[in-house]
Amino acid sequence: MLPEEEETINLLMKLPMESLNLDAIAVVTNIYRMAQGLRNKMEQEVLAEYGLSWTSFSILYDLWIGNSIETRKLAESAGVSKPTISNITKTLERKELCYRLTDNRDRRMAYVAITDKGRGVMEDLYPKFHKREVEIASSLSVAEQKKVSGLLRALIKENNF
Repeated sequence: MLPEEEETINLLMKLPMESLNLDAIAVVTNIYRMAQGLRNKMEQEVLAEYGLSWTSFSILYDLWIGNSIETRKLAESAGVSKPTISNITKTLERKELCYRLTDNRDRRMAYVAITDKGRGVMEDLYPKFHKREVEIASSLSVAEQKKVSGLLRALIKENNF
């Protein structure tokens, strides 16, 4: 158990709760710590060089894979609101990494597409990003990596994340 977990459990044990599922707390708390640590590490060690936040990278990555994506789907994929997508895509547009389109048949439908410059940035950035992914997971064996991935997928599916 990590020291932070012990501190959390000691605090929570003092609360007037009928039952306390320490295993559930450990799972969720450690996923949160891992996600925050991963985000911070990648922003500082990889994305800062490109002037990208985690969310802007996530959006650019989705566009790189999908080429053009409806803003609602982009928001769902990034786990942010449509106004947040609008703000981030404005920033990415100023950097000439993406552009917005409207559907000729339905003017309410807005899409975001990656530019050639955005594609070039991702082709340069992603190998560096992936190198950090490999380094982060390297303390686990391949079998352990597959097990963790499978367990996380199960949580993702069950909770519709």
